[in-house]
Amino acid sequence: MERILHDLAELLLKAVPTFLLVVLLYFYLKWVFFRPLERVLAARQEATEGARKLAEESLNKAAAMAAQYEAAIRAARTAIYREQEEFRQRWRQERAAALEEARQRAEALVTEATQRLEIELAEAKQVLQQHTETLAAGIVRRILDRRAA
Repeated sequence: MERILHDLAELLLKAVPTFLLVVLLYFYLKWVFFRPLERVLAARQEATEGARKLAEESLNKAAAMAAQYEAAIRAARTAIYREQEEFRQRWRQERAAALEEARQRAEALVTEATQRLEIELAEAKQVLQQHTETLAAGIVRRILDRRAA
């Protein structure tokens, strides 16, 4: 058993330089390779997160601007619809005024024509009355002349 322990101790003594080399290699790689690699990865992560944040901010700004544009478009449409309605209302009022004026002129023309017709009717009746008396006198004379003859 002593021999085994002695061999084991000898093996451990021979392994110490390898162990020390592995430890030195670990610290060397950590300092020369892994630290710069971690810095590069951290910078990459930071740049990626920064780009994501910038993209998110840009999207938020774009959404806000789109909302503003939509609000402006709605306001412009509302103004246009209001102006169109005002124009239609004015047009209806002008049309109603023109129709009322035309109606009044037509009524005046009808009244004037009715008065002229009444005057002409009265004159025609008077002329007929005069002719009736003359014709009646002529008819009576002819009838009397025929009887007398």
